[in-house]
Amino acid sequence: MTRPIVIAAGGTGGHTFPAQATAQALMARGHRVLLATDPRGANFAAKVPGAEILPIRSATFDGRNPIKVLSGISQISRGIWQARHAFKREKPLAVVGFGGYPALPSMLAARFTGTPSIIHEANALLGRVNRLVAKRVTKIAVAFPHTEWLPANAAEKTILIGNPVRPEIVSKTVPYEPPGETGPINLLVFGGSQGARVMSDVMPAALAQLPEAIRARLKVTQQARGEDLMRARDAYRALGVEAETADFFGDLPERMAGAHLVICRSGASSCAELTAMGRPSILIPYPFATDDHQRYNARVLADSGAAIMIPQPEFSAERAAKEMSDLFAAPGRILAMATAAKSLGRPNAAEAMADAIEALAR
Repeated sequence: MTRPIVIAAGGTGGHTFPAQATAQALMARGHRVLLATDPRGANFAAKVPGAEILPIRSATFDGRNPIKVLSGISQISRGIWQARHAFKREKPLAVVGFGGYPALPSMLAARFTGTPSIIHEANALLGRVNRLVAKRVTKIAVAFPHTEWLPANAAEKTILIGNPVRPEIVSKTVPYEPPGETGPINLLVFGGSQGARVMSDVMPAALAQLPEAIRARLKVTQQARGEDLMRARDAYRALGVEAETADFFGDLPERMAGAHLVICRSGASSCAELTAMGRPSILIPYPFATDDHQRYNARVLADSGAAIMIPQPEFSAERAAKEMSDLFAAPGRILAMATAAKSLGRPNAAEAMADAIEALAR
């Protein structure tokens, strides 16, 4: 049987989206791919048709609760045992980890079995699981030119890849055109499953403070939590603003491609998609993200002129309205932001990641 490449991932979209894109790139090259994930990763596995599933136990644990710590260690230990036996049987060419606790047992088992291994870090600082295994893996792939918390002396094994994005992001990318003096201004607003509420709290009030000449031209697409949908719709209707709201948009790549401005969180996948498409943005880092990693991501884009970063405590209707008014009044500035975003983008990161994995496997 053909020796596989193991991709270990699970948890949030920030881990699974780049893993999915990389798996698709590898399978397109004829590789056999095993997806190593815990039982919670069923949704992730379903998005990679043609890949084989390797169920591996794992767990997260709260260091403040000794019972949960012991339970977590037990589950992870069982997962390492499962992965070691699977690797001895399958003899994978390489094991690739994308962070998150579902990846931990497989990455440790790769070390124990002498299997070449590589981790990918999607954020601008190394995540907790990647920090645990960074000294033990063969290579470290990073999405940002500067990544915080890399191990000392890791430069020789660190390669800049970018963050693999979904193929539909690449296929829907079109050149950016700033809003004209007349015509619609397309505004896209989303916040992810956990971070969308503040958008519904702030954005209708912010739009109410815009000059009438701008507000009349707005066409808003906003993702909102289910319990917030009606109040967001009612608020926009009262303002006379054309708005489409939903708790999920299956065609988000098309909507991002058509956006003049995006207001969103600064998760790894959102930043990768904004830069791959070259879209200007106002980023509101989710303050409860692990290790505050979204702030690091947003800072990279803001320092490069690709985005405006507003910490959530400062994300008021007044601040949002001022930033939007200034941008829409200055087409040259918003175009420069789009150009800066595009310069940061690495739309071929999935292929670059597949190249790195093949080189490691050889």
